[in-house]
Amino acid sequence: MEEGRKAVEKCADNPPVGCVLVLHGIVVAKGHTNPPGEPHAEAMAIGQLHSGASDIEAFVTLEPCSFHGRTPSCAEALINAGIKRVYVGMIDPDSRNNGRGIARLREAGVEVHVGLLEQEIALELRDHLGKAL
Repeated sequence: MEEGRKAVEKCADNPPVGCVLVLHGIVVAKGHTNPPGEPHAEAMAIGQLHSGASDIEAFVTLEPCSFHGRTPSCAEALINAGIKRVYVGMIDPDSRNNGRGIARLREAGVEVHVGLLEQEIALELRDHLGKAL
């Protein structure tokens, strides 16, 4: 959530999402939503990695997007990076996603846990996701 807050002033119509990548309990990369058309939190964090990601766990405020819009799918970015475990704060209520990102990750064999700090995240993102909540 703290990483996502860095995006509030610049993410425009996108929700302020944070992504933290952890290896053996140590944070190795962080990312947050950038202005429209620029990398989302997951892509920003993955771009900071210097080696394989198979032992890395990803913690993401909101479900990674499953669709290709102005930027590629964040679910696909996590899969392509080789990340095998993802903790998601809450499912994205956007009708273009709404569980599809979680499903795509699981289809690819990624272990996904949903609901980490879900109430706090929903409260914090209510202004950005209000129509969909």
